[in-house]
Amino acid sequence: MRVAVLGDGGRKAIIRIDTNQGIYGLGEVRDGADERYALFLKSRILGLNPCNVEMLFKIIRQYGYHGRQGGGVCAVEMALWDLCGKAYDVPAWQLLGGRYRDKIRLYADTPGVDDPQAFALTMKKRVEEQGFTWLKMDLGIHVVANQPDSLVNNKYWDGASGQYDLRGYMSYGNTLHPFTQVQITDKGLAGLAEYVEDVRNAVGYEIPLCADHFGHFDVNNAIRFGRAMEKYRLAWLEDMVPWFYTDQNKTLSDAIETPVCTGEDIYMLKGGFKLLLDVRAVDVIQPDLGTSGGLLETKRIGDYAEECGVAMSMHMAGSPVCFMANVHCAAATQNFLALEHHSVDSPWWGNLVKMVGLQPMVGKGFANVPLDAPGLGIELNDDEMKKHLSRDAKGYFEPTPEWDQKRSHDRLWS
Repeated sequence: MRVAVLGDGGRKAIIRIDTNQGIYGLGEVRDGADERYALFLKSRILGLNPCNVEMLFKIIRQYGYHGRQGGGVCAVEMALWDLCGKAYDVPAWQLLGGRYRDKIRLYADTPGVDDPQAFALTMKKRVEEQGFTWLKMDLGIHVVANQPDSLVNNKYWDGASGQYDLRGYMSYGNTLHPFTQVQITDKGLAGLAEYVEDVRNAVGYEIPLCADHFGHFDVNNAIRFGRAMEKYRLAWLEDMVPWFYTDQNKTLSDAIETPVCTGEDIYMLKGGFKLLLDVRAVDVIQPDLGTSGGLLETKRIGDYAEECGVAMSMHMAGSPVCFMANVHCAAATQNFLALEHHSVDSPWWGNLVKMVGLQPMVGKGFANVPLDAPGLGIELNDDEMKKHLSRDAKGYFEPTPEWDQKRSHDRLWS
Protein backbone atom coordinates (compact mmCIF):
# COMPACT_ATOMS: atom_id res chain seq x y z
CA MET A 1 0.00 0.00 0.00
CA ARG A 2 1.31 3.42 -1.01
CA VAL A 3 -0.13 6.91 -0.77
CA ALA A 4 -0.15 10.31 -2.47
CA VAL A 5 -1.75 13.21 -0.63
CA LEU A 6 -3.46 16.05 -2.50
CA GLY A 7 -3.53 19.45 -0.85
CA ASP A 8 -5.45 21.80 -3.16
CA GLY A 9 -9.10 22.15 -2.21
CA GLY A 10 -8.69 20.26 1.08
CA ARG A 11 -6.58 17.29 2.10
CA LYS A 12 -7.32 14.14 0.08
CA ALA A 13 -5.19 10.99 0.36
CA ILE A 14 -5.15 8.58 -2.61
CA ILE A 15 -3.96 5.05 -1.84
CA ARG A 16 -2.65 2.43 -4.26
CA ILE A 17 -2.66 -1.26 -3.38
CA ASP A 18 -0.24 -3.29 -5.52
CA THR A 19 -0.17 -7.06 -6.03
CA ASN A 20 2.44 -9.60 -7.05
CA GLN A 21 0.53 -10.03 -10.33
CA GLY A 22 1.23 -6.50 -11.53
CA ILE A 23 -2.36 -5.32 -10.90
CA TYR A 24 -3.14 -2.44 -8.59
CA GLY A 25 -6.24 -0.75 -7.22
CA LEU A 26 -6.96 2.88 -6.32
CA GLY A 27 -8.88 4.13 -3.31
CA GLU A 28 -9.30 7.41 -1.44
CA VAL A 29 -9.33 8.26 2.24
CA ARG A 30 -12.31 10.52 2.85
CA ASP A 31 -11.70 14.24 2.36
CA GLY A 32 -10.14 15.87 5.41
CA ALA A 33 -9.01 12.59 6.98
CA ASP A 34 -5.50 11.36 7.80
CA GLU A 35 -3.88 8.90 5.39
CA ARG A 36 -2.66 6.90 8.40
CA TYR A 37 -6.21 5.62 8.87
CA ALA A 38 -5.53 3.58 5.73
CA LEU A 39 -1.81 2.88 6.11
CA PHE A 40 -2.47 1.29 9.49
CA LEU A 41 -4.50 -1.40 7.71
CA LYS A 42 -1.66 -2.52 5.42
CA SER A 43 -0.37 -5.07 7.95
CA ARG A 44 -3.87 -6.56 8.26
CA ILE A 45 -4.21 -7.44 4.56
CA LEU A 46 -0.62 -8.06 3.48
CA GLY A 47 -0.21 -11.47 1.81
CA LEU A 48 -3.96 -12.10 1.36
CA ASN A 49 -5.96 -12.48 -1.86
CA PRO A 50 -7.26 -8.99 -2.74
CA CYS A 51 -10.19 -10.43 -4.71
CA ASN A 52 -11.77 -11.78 -1.52
CA VAL A 53 -13.13 -8.30 -0.89
CA GLU A 54 -15.86 -9.15 1.59
CA MET A 55 -13.55 -11.32 3.69
CA LEU A 56 -10.89 -8.58 3.79
CA PHE A 57 -13.54 -6.01 4.69
CA LYS A 58 -14.58 -8.13 7.68
CA ILE A 59 -10.94 -8.21 8.80
CA ILE A 60 -10.53 -4.42 8.72
CA ARG A 61 -14.01 -3.05 9.45
CA GLN A 62 -13.42 -2.96 13.22
CA TYR A 63 -10.86 -0.20 12.63
CA GLY A 64 -13.36 2.26 11.18
CA TYR A 65 -15.72 4.62 12.95
CA HIS A 66 -18.09 7.46 12.26
CA GLY A 67 -17.04 10.65 10.47
CA ARG A 68 -13.57 10.78 8.95
CA GLN A 69 -12.40 7.83 11.07
CA GLY A 70 -14.12 5.52 8.59
CA GLY A 71 -11.95 6.89 5.80
CA GLY A 72 -9.18 4.31 5.97
CA VAL A 73 -11.40 1.23 5.84
CA CYS A 74 -13.40 2.72 2.97
CA ALA A 75 -10.28 3.64 1.00
CA VAL A 76 -9.02 0.07 1.19
CA GLU A 77 -12.42 -1.31 0.20
CA MET A 78 -12.56 1.00 -2.84
CA ALA A 79 -9.09 -0.05 -3.94
CA LEU A 80 -9.94 -3.74 -3.58
CA TRP A 81 -12.99 -3.45 -5.85
CA ASP A 82 -10.91 -1.53 -8.40
CA LEU A 83 -8.26 -4.23 -8.23
CA CYS A 84 -10.78 -7.09 -8.39
CA GLY A 85 -12.51 -5.57 -11.40
CA LYS A 86 -9.18 -5.31 -13.21
CA ALA A 87 -8.34 -8.92 -12.34
CA TYR A 88 -11.61 -10.21 -13.81
CA ASP A 89 -11.85 -7.50 -16.52
CA VAL A 90 -15.30 -6.24 -15.45
CA PRO A 91 -16.54 -2.88 -14.11
CA ALA A 92 -17.04 -2.53 -10.37
CA TRP A 93 -20.80 -2.11 -10.81
CA GLN A 94 -20.95 -5.59 -12.33
CA LEU A 95 -19.30 -7.06 -9.24
CA LEU A 96 -21.99 -5.37 -7.13
CA GLY A 97 -24.74 -7.21 -9.00
CA GLY A 98 -25.24 -5.17 -12.16
CA ARG A 99 -26.47 -1.71 -12.99
CA TYR A 100 -29.83 0.07 -13.02
CA ARG A 101 -28.67 3.09 -15.04
CA ASP A 102 -26.02 4.26 -17.50
CA LYS A 103 -25.87 7.86 -16.28
CA ILE A 104 -25.68 9.18 -12.72
CA ARG A 105 -27.60 12.33 -11.89
CA LEU A 106 -25.43 14.89 -10.11
CA TYR A 107 -26.33 17.69 -7.78
CA ALA A 108 -24.10 20.74 -7.70
CA ASP A 109 -23.06 21.78 -4.23
CA THR A 110 -22.84 25.57 -4.11
CA PRO A 111 -21.56 27.34 -0.96
CA GLY A 112 -23.73 30.31 -0.06
CA VAL A 113 -22.76 33.96 -0.06
CA ASP A 114 -24.32 36.83 1.84
CA ASP A 115 -25.66 38.60 -1.27
CA PRO A 116 -28.86 36.73 -2.27
CA GLN A 117 -28.97 38.24 -5.77
CA ALA A 118 -25.37 37.26 -6.55
CA PHE A 119 -25.96 33.77 -5.19
CA ALA A 120 -29.12 33.41 -7.27
CA LEU A 121 -27.17 34.24 -10.42
CA THR A 122 -24.58 31.57 -9.57
CA MET A 123 -27.34 29.00 -9.13
CA LYS A 124 -28.91 30.05 -12.43
CA LYS A 125 -25.56 29.47 -14.15
CA ARG A 126 -25.50 25.96 -12.71
CA VAL A 127 -28.68 25.19 -14.62
CA GLU A 128 -28.43 27.17 -17.85
CA GLU A 129 -24.70 26.85 -18.59
CA GLN A 130 -23.50 23.80 -16.67
CA GLY A 131 -26.58 21.66 -17.26
CA PHE A 132 -27.34 20.56 -13.70
CA THR A 133 -30.83 19.28 -13.01
CA TRP A 134 -30.43 19.20 -9.20
CA LEU A 135 -28.93 21.85 -6.90
CA LYS A 136 -27.82 22.19 -3.30
CA MET A 137 -27.23 25.41 -1.40
CA ASP A 138 -25.72 26.35 1.95
CA LEU A 139 -28.63 27.84 3.86
CA GLY A 140 -27.92 28.70 7.45
CA ILE A 141 -27.89 31.31 10.13
CA HIS A 142 -24.67 32.70 8.63
CA VAL A 143 -26.89 34.33 5.99
CA VAL A 144 -28.59 36.57 8.57
CA ALA A 145 -25.93 36.64 11.30
CA ASN A 146 -25.07 40.31 10.62
CA GLN A 147 -28.67 41.47 10.49
CA PRO A 148 -29.70 42.98 13.87
CA ASP A 149 -32.24 41.03 15.94
CA SER A 150 -32.14 37.97 13.67
CA LEU A 151 -30.50 35.59 16.15
CA VAL A 152 -30.52 35.01 19.90
CA ASN A 153 -27.33 34.18 21.84
CA ASN A 154 -25.06 34.05 18.81
CA LYS A 155 -22.57 36.70 19.99
CA TYR A 156 -21.63 34.51 22.93
CA TRP A 157 -20.39 32.05 20.31
CA ASP A 158 -18.35 34.69 18.47
CA GLY A 159 -21.24 35.31 16.10
CA ALA A 160 -21.83 31.55 15.63
CA SER A 161 -19.19 31.85 12.95
CA GLY A 162 -19.62 28.40 11.48
CA GLN A 163 -19.65 24.67 12.09
CA TYR A 164 -15.95 24.49 11.22
CA ASP A 165 -14.95 26.81 14.07
CA LEU A 166 -12.97 24.15 15.93
CA ARG A 167 -10.51 26.36 17.78
CA GLY A 168 -11.16 24.75 21.15
CA TYR A 169 -12.95 21.85 22.78
CA MET A 170 -15.81 24.14 23.84
CA SER A 171 -15.88 26.20 20.64
CA TYR A 172 -19.07 26.66 18.63
CA GLY A 173 -18.20 24.06 16.02
CA ASN A 174 -17.48 21.46 18.71
CA THR A 175 -20.70 22.12 20.65
CA LEU A 176 -23.66 19.90 19.82
CA HIS A 177 -26.76 21.61 18.49
CA PRO A 178 -29.00 21.32 21.61
CA PHE A 179 -26.37 22.93 23.83
CA THR A 180 -25.82 26.33 22.19
CA GLN A 181 -29.21 27.97 22.87
CA VAL A 182 -28.80 29.87 19.61
CA GLN A 183 -32.28 30.70 18.35
CA ILE A 184 -33.70 32.24 15.18
CA THR A 185 -36.13 35.13 15.47
CA ASP A 186 -39.06 35.80 13.17
CA LYS A 187 -36.95 38.50 11.53
CA GLY A 188 -34.17 35.98 10.95
CA LEU A 189 -36.59 33.50 9.41
CA ALA A 190 -37.92 36.23 7.11
CA GLY A 191 -34.37 37.01 5.96
CA LEU A 192 -33.69 33.35 5.23
CA ALA A 193 -36.98 33.03 3.34
CA GLU A 194 -36.07 36.05 1.20
CA TYR A 195 -32.74 34.39 0.38
CA VAL A 196 -34.40 31.17 -0.77
CA GLU A 197 -37.07 33.04 -2.70
CA ASP A 198 -34.41 34.84 -4.74
CA VAL A 199 -32.85 31.50 -5.63
CA ARG A 200 -36.21 29.94 -6.51
CA ASN A 201 -37.06 32.92 -8.72
CA ALA A 202 -33.75 32.44 -10.53
CA VAL A 203 -33.89 28.66 -11.12
CA GLY A 204 -37.63 27.98 -11.02
CA TYR A 205 -39.49 25.11 -9.38
CA GLU A 206 -38.70 22.34 -11.87
CA ILE A 207 -35.21 22.01 -10.34
CA PRO A 208 -34.94 20.03 -7.08
CA LEU A 209 -33.19 22.29 -4.57
CA CYS A 210 -31.83 20.97 -1.28
CA ALA A 211 -30.08 22.72 1.59
CA ASP A 212 -27.30 22.17 4.11
CA HIS A 213 -25.09 23.84 6.78
CA PHE A 214 -27.80 25.45 8.90
CA GLY A 215 -25.88 26.05 12.09
CA HIS A 216 -25.99 24.64 15.61
CA PHE A 217 -29.44 25.19 17.08
CA ASP A 218 -31.91 22.84 18.71
CA VAL A 219 -34.76 20.78 17.25
CA ASN A 220 -37.37 23.41 18.21
CA ASN A 221 -35.68 26.00 16.02
CA ALA A 222 -35.13 23.38 13.33
CA ILE A 223 -38.90 22.84 13.19
CA ARG A 224 -39.56 26.58 12.94
CA PHE A 225 -36.91 26.83 10.24
CA GLY A 226 -38.37 23.89 8.32
CA ARG A 227 -41.90 25.24 8.41
CA ALA A 228 -40.72 28.63 7.14
CA MET A 229 -39.15 26.91 4.12
CA GLU A 230 -42.09 24.71 3.18
CA LYS A 231 -43.57 26.92 0.48
CA TYR A 232 -40.30 26.71 -1.48
CA ARG A 233 -40.60 22.92 -1.82
CA LEU A 234 -36.99 22.08 -0.98
CA ALA A 235 -35.87 18.56 -1.87
CA TRP A 236 -34.48 18.02 1.63
CA LEU A 237 -33.06 19.71 4.71
CA GLU A 238 -29.76 18.04 5.57
CA ASP A 239 -28.31 17.41 9.03
CA MET A 240 -30.43 19.91 10.91
CA VAL A 241 -29.77 17.93 14.08
CA PRO A 242 -26.95 15.40 14.61
CA TRP A 243 -27.60 12.02 13.02
CA PHE A 244 -27.27 10.06 16.26
CA TYR A 245 -30.26 11.81 17.84
CA THR A 246 -32.74 9.36 16.34
CA ASP A 247 -35.69 10.65 18.37
CA GLN A 248 -34.99 14.26 17.45
CA ASN A 249 -34.72 13.42 13.76
CA LYS A 250 -38.07 11.65 13.98
CA THR A 251 -39.61 14.59 15.84
CA LEU A 252 -38.39 16.91 13.09
CA SER A 253 -39.48 14.62 10.26
CA ASP A 254 -42.97 14.24 11.76
CA ALA A 255 -43.34 18.00 12.28
CA ILE A 256 -42.49 19.34 8.80
CA GLU A 257 -43.44 18.52 5.22
CA THR A 258 -40.00 19.08 3.70
CA PRO A 259 -37.98 15.82 3.63
CA VAL A 260 -35.38 15.36 6.36
CA CYS A 261 -32.00 13.96 5.30
CA THR A 262 -28.89 12.76 7.13
CA GLY A 263 -26.12 10.20 6.93
CA GLU A 264 -22.82 11.60 5.65
CA ASP A 265 -21.02 10.82 8.91
CA ILE A 266 -22.49 7.37 9.64
CA TYR A 267 -20.19 4.34 9.49
CA MET A 268 -21.91 1.17 8.25
CA LEU A 269 -25.55 0.08 8.41
CA LYS A 270 -25.78 -0.83 12.08
CA GLY A 271 -23.94 2.33 13.04
CA GLY A 272 -27.02 4.48 12.62
CA PHE A 273 -28.80 4.01 9.31
CA LYS A 274 -30.80 1.01 10.51
CA LEU A 275 -31.93 2.82 13.66
CA LEU A 276 -33.07 5.84 11.66
CA LEU A 277 -34.78 3.75 9.00
CA ASP A 278 -36.56 1.36 11.33
CA VAL A 279 -38.48 4.20 13.01
CA ARG A 280 -38.77 6.30 9.83
CA ALA A 281 -36.83 9.19 11.39
CA VAL A 282 -35.60 10.38 7.97
CA ASP A 283 -37.10 10.74 4.51
CA VAL A 284 -33.81 10.55 2.58
CA ILE A 285 -30.56 8.90 3.63
CA GLN A 286 -27.28 10.34 2.41
CA PRO A 287 -24.26 8.11 3.07
CA ASP A 288 -20.77 9.25 2.17
CA LEU A 289 -19.11 6.22 0.58
CA GLY A 290 -15.81 7.39 2.08
CA THR A 291 -17.25 6.83 5.58
CA SER A 292 -20.18 4.44 5.24
CA GLY A 293 -18.11 1.33 4.47
CA GLY A 294 -17.25 1.57 0.78
CA LEU A 295 -19.08 0.35 -2.32
CA LEU A 296 -20.72 -2.87 -1.17
CA GLU A 297 -21.72 -1.66 2.29
CA THR A 298 -23.21 1.53 0.81
CA LYS A 299 -25.20 -0.53 -1.67
CA ARG A 300 -26.46 -2.64 1.23
CA ILE A 301 -27.45 0.52 3.08
CA GLY A 302 -29.34 1.70 0.00
CA ASP A 303 -31.03 -1.68 -0.40
CA TYR A 304 -32.19 -1.65 3.24
CA ALA A 305 -33.49 1.89 2.82
CA GLU A 306 -35.39 0.77 -0.26
CA GLU A 307 -37.11 -1.93 1.79
CA CYS A 308 -38.16 0.82 4.21
CA GLY A 309 -39.48 3.03 1.41
CA VAL A 310 -36.70 5.61 1.75
CA ALA A 311 -34.62 7.05 -1.10
CA MET A 312 -30.82 7.45 -1.10
CA SER A 313 -28.73 10.40 -2.21
CA MET A 314 -24.94 10.28 -1.92
CA HIS A 315 -22.58 12.76 -0.29
CA MET A 316 -19.13 13.22 -1.88
CA ALA A 317 -16.46 15.89 -1.53
CA GLY A 318 -13.39 13.99 -2.71
CA SER A 319 -11.22 13.57 -5.78
CA PRO A 320 -12.28 11.77 -8.99
CA VAL A 321 -11.15 8.48 -7.41
CA CYS A 322 -13.83 8.60 -4.72
CA PHE A 323 -16.23 10.17 -7.22
CA MET A 324 -15.98 7.21 -9.59
CA ALA A 325 -16.40 4.74 -6.72
CA ASN A 326 -19.68 6.52 -5.98
CA VAL A 327 -20.70 6.37 -9.64
CA HIS A 328 -20.38 2.57 -9.66
CA CYS A 329 -22.29 2.22 -6.39
CA ALA A 330 -25.04 4.57 -7.59
CA ALA A 331 -25.37 2.62 -10.82
CA ALA A 332 -25.95 -0.59 -8.83
CA THR A 333 -28.50 0.81 -6.32
CA GLN A 334 -32.13 1.13 -7.37
CA ASN A 335 -33.42 3.83 -4.98
CA PHE A 336 -30.59 6.28 -5.78
CA LEU A 337 -31.52 9.96 -6.32
CA ALA A 338 -28.44 12.10 -6.98
CA LEU A 339 -24.70 12.26 -6.26
CA GLU A 340 -22.93 15.35 -4.95
CA HIS A 341 -20.41 17.05 -7.22
CA HIS A 342 -18.36 19.23 -4.88
CA SER A 343 -15.73 20.49 -7.33
CA VAL A 344 -17.82 21.96 -10.12
CA ASP A 345 -15.78 25.16 -10.24
CA SER A 346 -12.32 23.55 -10.07
CA PRO A 347 -10.82 23.57 -13.60
CA TRP A 348 -8.17 20.93 -12.81
CA TRP A 349 -10.20 18.51 -10.71
CA GLY A 350 -11.28 16.30 -13.62
CA ASN A 351 -7.73 16.22 -15.00
CA LEU A 352 -6.44 14.28 -12.00
CA VAL A 353 -7.49 11.04 -13.71
CA LYS A 354 -7.78 9.60 -17.20
CA MET A 355 -10.82 7.58 -18.20
CA VAL A 356 -9.92 4.08 -19.43
CA GLY A 357 -13.10 3.73 -21.51
CA LEU A 358 -14.41 5.85 -24.35
CA GLN A 359 -16.80 8.10 -22.42
CA PRO A 360 -15.83 11.24 -20.49
CA MET A 361 -16.24 11.19 -16.72
CA VAL A 362 -18.86 13.95 -16.57
CA GLY A 363 -21.26 15.43 -19.09
CA LYS A 364 -23.71 18.25 -18.42
CA GLY A 365 -25.25 17.49 -15.07
CA PHE A 366 -24.58 13.73 -15.24
CA ALA A 367 -21.68 11.31 -14.73
CA ASN A 368 -21.19 8.49 -17.21
CA VAL A 369 -21.14 4.95 -15.86
CA PRO A 370 -18.08 3.15 -17.34
CA LEU A 371 -19.44 0.38 -19.57
CA ASP A 372 -16.19 -0.60 -21.32
CA ALA A 373 -13.53 -0.37 -18.59
CA PRO A 374 -12.63 -2.64 -15.65
CA GLY A 375 -12.65 -1.72 -11.97
CA LEU A 376 -13.38 1.93 -11.33
CA GLY A 377 -12.55 2.73 -14.97
CA ILE A 378 -9.82 5.29 -14.27
CA GLU A 379 -6.06 5.71 -14.17
CA LEU A 380 -4.23 8.55 -12.45
CA ASN A 381 -2.81 11.43 -14.45
CA ASP A 382 0.52 11.52 -12.64
CA ASP A 383 1.64 14.87 -14.02
CA GLU A 384 -1.55 16.61 -12.87
CA MET A 385 -1.56 14.82 -9.52
CA LYS A 386 1.97 16.02 -8.76
CA LYS A 387 0.93 19.64 -9.36
CA HIS A 388 -1.53 19.48 -6.47
CA LEU A 389 0.25 17.47 -3.78
CA SER A 390 -0.01 18.60 -0.19
CA ARG A 391 3.00 20.58 1.00
CA ASP A 392 3.57 18.13 3.85
CA ALA A 393 3.18 15.06 1.60
CA LYS A 394 6.13 12.70 1.61
CA GLY A 395 6.76 11.93 -2.03
CA TYR A 396 4.45 10.31 -4.54
CA PHE A 397 3.43 6.69 -3.87
CA GLU A 398 6.67 5.92 -2.07
CA PRO A 399 7.22 2.49 -0.44
CA THR A 400 5.77 2.12 3.07
CA PRO A 401 7.70 -0.74 4.75
CA GLU A 402 7.17 0.85 8.16
CA TRP A 403 3.51 -0.24 7.96
CA ASP A 404 4.21 -3.90 7.10
CA GLN A 405 4.35 -5.40 10.58
CA LYS A 406 1.34 -6.19 12.75
CA ARG A 407 2.15 -5.61 16.41
CA SER A 408 -1.10 -6.17 18.29
CA HIS A 409 -3.69 -8.82 19.06
CA ASP A 410 -6.99 -7.33 17.90
CA ARG A 411 -9.63 -10.04 18.25
CA LEU A 412 -12.76 -8.57 19.81
CA TRP A 413 -13.85 -11.69 21.71
CA SER A 414 -12.32 -14.28 24.06
